Amino acid sequence: MKIALAQINPTVGDLAGNRRLAQEASEQAASAGAECVVLPELALTGYPPMDLLERDRFVDDQLRELEELAKASRQIPIVVGAVVRTEKARPKSIENAAVVLAEGKRLTHRSKTLLPTYDVFDETRYFAKATDRSPVEVPGLDTPLGLAVCEDTWFQTRPYPVDPVAELAARGAGIIINPSASPWHVGKAAERRAMLADVARRSGHPVVFVNQVGGNDELIFDGGSCVVDPKGEVHAAMPLFETGISICELPLGPGTPHTEVGDIEPVAQLECGLVMGIRDYFQKQSLPPSAVIGLSGGIDSAVTAYLAVEALGADRVLGIAMPGPFSSDHSIDDAFALGELLGIEVRRADIAPMYEAYRDVFAQLFGERDDYGLTQQNIQSRIRGAILMACSNEENRLVLATGNKSELSVGYCTLYGDTVGGLAALGDVYKGDVYALARHANRNRERIPIGTIEKPPSAELAADQLDQDDLPPYDVLDDVLSQAIEGGRSFASVVPPTGVSEEVALGIVRRLDRNEYKRRQTPLVLRTTEKAFGGGRRLPIVHRYSG
Repeated sequence: MKIALAQINPTVGDLAGNRRLAQEASEQAASAGAECVVLPELALTGYPPMDLLERDRFVDDQLRELEELAKASRQIPIVVGAVVRTEKARPKSIENAAVVLAEGKRLTHRSKTLLPTYDVFDETRYFAKATDRSPVEVPGLDTPLGLAVCEDTWFQTRPYPVDPVAELAARGAGIIINPSASPWHVGKAAERRAMLADVARRSGHPVVFVNQVGGNDELIFDGGSCVVDPKGEVHAAMPLFETGISICELPLGPGTPHTEVGDIEPVAQLECGLVMGIRDYFQKQSLPPSAVIGLSGGIDSAVTAYLAVEALGADRVLGIAMPGPFSSDHSIDDAFALGELLGIEVRRADIAPMYEAYRDVFAQLFGERDDYGLTQQNIQSRIRGAILMACSNEENRLVLATGNKSELSVGYCTLYGDTVGGLAALGDVYKGDVYALARHANRNRERIPIGTIEKPPSAELAADQLDQDDLPPYDVLDDVLSQAIEGGRSFASVVPPTGVSEEVALGIVRRLDRNEYKRRQTPLVLRTTEKAFGGGRRLPIVHRYSG
């Protein structure tokens, strides 16, 4: 049997558009001689549809598109992820299913058994779990298919009471079909392949894994669809972050060559994922056609501008340099040098007159002083934020925030200042990885000024200010934060890096908790790690726990 893996990029809620993608992929698979085509989980709704599922017409509209797609199954049987209604009266009336279309109609479906409710997943909120885990006979195919939707193959990673794949194999499935919407983070592809290899070896059957690709809100999907044989070897592997079709002939004979899968190095993965996340965020919701970024001459704004150019094109990115009373000449020079290297327009807006006007107001409110401390530092950031939003309004541009995960974690940012914008591209990227991205950007030629990479980071909101006046060194900060966030360590279990006192390490964790209120007011953060700020990390703002 020749089976086609269709790695498509659906858009949440674009029911007709997603159906057309599935139909085109099916027609392409049939033309290539495939005997069956598999598409991702919830390919017709896009993933995750979230509370759209609770709108009164949404599921019915999707089911109509499913019936329309069924017409394409006259050419080739189709396995597609879709929402179906339950057949019996149950507390929840819909299921997340792999639907089999054949001979122009809906043949049958098998629903998802393991409904993840952790991190970014909340499927028990919407779906009923499967009650039937039996193989499916498809006309024209000589092997029964075991349909296991996404999490159903991840049973060994959680204390689930059921092993859906083992049941399917025991009941006669010859091939395990795994339609998925498996979100990406750096390193996820290798982790996923190891899981699939284990499942294939345990079941004694090949696993056909088909994953969606593209960005939907903060989630990025990397594809990486493949077939894994019972020895754990990979076949028909598809590239990361690209749509397409791959065809594999099953059963796999003893001489069938397996695919050598070389992982993209982490920093290259990071760049590819962020570029896709930015591009799809703009394209999928028909946002303003271009972006505007405040260019400080620093590393974060430079890397954000580079990623925006890679995602949107240089002609759709505007940089604004906004020197203030404490800005260094080299920072302004670096901002304009970045513009030259990236080929983007850079404009200058001097904020000193507005800053002085605010100081006059401060004198009226708080009395005459030489220095208003943090108040006068933050007002500079807020002036810049207001200018960027004015540009957004006047020229229909989306502001890209430039803050990184290290700084967002400890509140080293200004609400309504450098946190303004519609999307925070680097909000799940630690400072050390921002530097890695900058060096990677310069791998073939200089795209980010060397001076920007080499100079000590500074907000330049006060005379001779450096980030490390207020923060520990970034390597220390990132180490402790990764333990607390991705590692889930508490105050008591964080291990101070070598040469760092326990007081410093605990101070970082305290700042992390204390600044949750700021993160609730920042733009959407693209997810690149196992635990990003946003829907996957839910902590109360008001709490007193410090254990």
